[in-house]
Amino acid sequence: MKRLFIDLDICNNCEECRVSCDYFYHPQNNGITNLREFATFALFCRHCEEAPCVNACYHNALEKQPDGILKRYKMRCTSCKSCAIACPFGTIFADFTPYLDSRCDYCVGISTKLPKCVTTCPEKAIEVKEVKEDIEQNIYFIGESLAVHSRKWSKEDLQPPKKK
Repeated sequence: MKRLFIDLDICNNCEECRVSCDYFYHPQNNGITNLREFATFALFCRHCEEAPCVNACYHNALEKQPDGILKRYKMRCTSCKSCAIACPFGTIFADFTPYLDSRCDYCVGISTKLPKCVTTCPEKAIEVKEVKEDIEQNIYFIGESLAVHSRKWSKEDLQPPKKK
């Protein structure tokens, strides 16, 4: 099965995203912002037990789901950036919390041409391809239609090496 594949190691290096989007409902959309937020909450967020970002949100727009991954209720979010300020690890980026919602529908149903995000990304960080989840190669599936390449944060990264 082909998936939308994003190399976050490349994508997160851009100062300003210049990717265009084919999202049907509003042409000013930049669905890549939504996908970067989704991937960051799944891969980089430390899933803090007390979740200071959730507690800092005055409008209850952030929720820690049972699997530990954050969910942002965009209709409640006012883009005040309190969550980004409260995050002790800096994994909630201020540009991930725009007031206007952007969505990615993975261009479902468009099989004859490449999505506009793929053709307009100057760094070639976005592709549509068949890919297998491979933890050793840092390729992770997030949902059914998205594959992401990036190093996933883990608690083991912080542990000192064991003596032999």
